[in-house]
Amino acid sequence: MNAPLTLKRVETRGDRKAFVDFAWEVYRDDPHWIPPLKSEVHGLLDPKVNPWFEHGRLEAWLALRGDRVVGRVTAQVDDLVQQHMQPGTGQWGMFEATEPEAAAALIAKAEEWLRDQGMTRALGPISISIWDEPGLLIEGFEESPMVMMGHHRPEYRGWIEGAGYAKAKDLHTFSLDIRIDMIPVIERLIKAGEKSDRIVIRDVDKSNFDKEAAIILNILNDAWSDNWGFIPLTDAEIAFGAKKLKPIIVEDLVKIAELDGRPVAFMLTIPDVNEMIADLDGRLFPFGWAKLLWRLRDPKTKRVRVPLMGVVKELQGGRVASQLAFMMIEFTRRVCVDKYGINFGEFGWVLEDNQGMMSIAQLPGAETNHTYRVYEKAL
Repeated sequence: MNAPLTLKRVETRGDRKAFVDFAWEVYRDDPHWIPPLKSEVHGLLDPKVNPWFEHGRLEAWLALRGDRVVGRVTAQVDDLVQQHMQPGTGQWGMFEATEPEAAAALIAKAEEWLRDQGMTRALGPISISIWDEPGLLIEGFEESPMVMMGHHRPEYRGWIEGAGYAKAKDLHTFSLDIRIDMIPVIERLIKAGEKSDRIVIRDVDKSNFDKEAAIILNILNDAWSDNWGFIPLTDAEIAFGAKKLKPIIVEDLVKIAELDGRPVAFMLTIPDVNEMIADLDGRLFPFGWAKLLWRLRDPKTKRVRVPLMGVVKELQGGRVASQLAFMMIEFTRRVCVDKYGINFGEFGWVLEDNQGMMSIAQLPGAETNHTYRVYEKAL
């Protein structure tokens, strides 16, 4: 007979370790799951490390079947979500479970806590903000995720929808064979931009990285400000994000576009770090850190990912915005193929109804390879 199911709030260091380690139990037989660095997951949950806690609060729970962990979840309330998205919106995430009863109990517990916080609507899964890993994988289970993207069990969809959740928004990623040339009309647009005295597409300067990161993330805050789910990055989060990104930045894969001498667009392309950490089993010590540092010295991977791209809002919808975007894509494509021998990339995530970015993402040779869904429910 099965032991009874109980829920335990994460309070101690041991609880947090069990919370983080549970993912290894869930995906131990899944060949497409890439173990994250445990230090990164612990840092995400640590108020002393993650500046998100300056404007957000969070609780986490474990589901136990006797002494065995069979599930986990967080629930979070972000003051910036109340200001920029919709008042009364709470979120839950970092959801994992090995049985439907645990899944239902954990989601119910997250909802109960959100109601106690005065929330009237729940979005999930979001782990733990829109800038981390939003959405549940619903298509693309047969391909390992690239860096900064989630991977989930197929049965989660039924468990979440069975708890009364409906689609809020789908997010897509696109796989692209970057050896394929642009179509003629785009090539002409790029060539015209190359001849323009007003436009400069430059590489990021890593020796002045803090300043460059601030330029990029401030453009991002402006460019994405009208997007569904957008929450502005604070100065502390910009600094935190820059520190995390710097080791994986390759200068000629990150582009800043200037118009009349002013930075107005950027495209961040990064090596697929998941390829570098797949064999570390989430551990940097005792030898993983040395391996990762060595690999980062010459970060050649089979694939690259474009997680972020933006053009300032005042230019969006016009010809110049498309021109800058395609120029950055083409210049990066040339570097990837000619210098690094990289033939495949991933673009996204892209909101399903962001027509401008969807049209850019659907380049020749591109196809949707992952779809993530954010769910919502009235509380």
